[in-house]
Amino acid sequence: MISTMKPSKGLREAIVFCSGIILLGCLIQAAGWIRGDRLVFPDVIEILRAFFRLLGKQQTYVKIGVTLAHLLEVMAVSAFFGIAIGLAEGLSDTVRTLLKPAMILLRSIPMIVMVVIIMVLTKYDRVPLIASSLFVIPIISEAASEGCRSIEPELIDVYRLNSGFNLRVLRDVYLPLIAGYLRQAYANAVGMGLKLVVTTEYLVQTKNSLGKAVYSSSYFNEYQDIYAYALIMILLVLLVGTLPAILARIREQLSGTGRALAESESTT
Repeated sequence: MISTMKPSKGLREAIVFCSGIILLGCLIQAAGWIRGDRLVFPDVIEILRAFFRLLGKQQTYVKIGVTLAHLLEVMAVSAFFGIAIGLAEGLSDTVRTLLKPAMILLRSIPMIVMVVIIMVLTKYDRVPLIASSLFVIPIISEAASEGCRSIEPELIDVYRLNSGFNLRVLRDVYLPLIAGYLRQAYANAVGMGLKLVVTTEYLVQTKNSLGKAVYSSSYFNEYQDIYAYALIMILLVLLVGTLPAILARIREQLSGTGRALAESESTT
């Protein structure tokens, strides 16, 4: 019964998702009709032509690679510092109170202000990494802190009977228990991170990047290409956002297969 319900649920979600994409296309089409400006709001067919034209160019994948490299760097740096800060906040009320003004500042400061400050302080090629990381770190640190504070005190007392806090306890106790919070934070941080990376690339004119491509398209009034690049970014977010879940599912299947083989060997 359960196995027959899951595919139907997945199919229903896929249909609703595709309907949402069609709705967006209708809104763009309606905006063009209302405003009477097909330059800014081109036909959906024209956007799709630009989308497939861009996918057929080798240079498009070079730009995707540059932006993806920036995004992966941002996620790695943000995960390292975000988890470290979040655990410190979760384990100590003093640290949480001490860092609270900084976290509020990072969440509330306008991005353009932060980017301008970083552009003055460092080289332009480092701006996408530094600026984007500063905005993503609070998302991950808050999730790590909440996950740490939600751990049952009895579980903490168990490891304290044997040892104090160390890297092994972090790996075997804390990270598995806060993994659910971190997965949700990752899903939110990926979309936010890509938008921040592309925006900073746009502002500092990073060579061979999606941000630079969007700037060039706007400069030459190629708005159909701008929408096409937006579709590419949506696909990138879906790809990077669902990749950990796919890898986890593959790992579970492999581990299940390994256990089955071990059990069959033990019985023989």
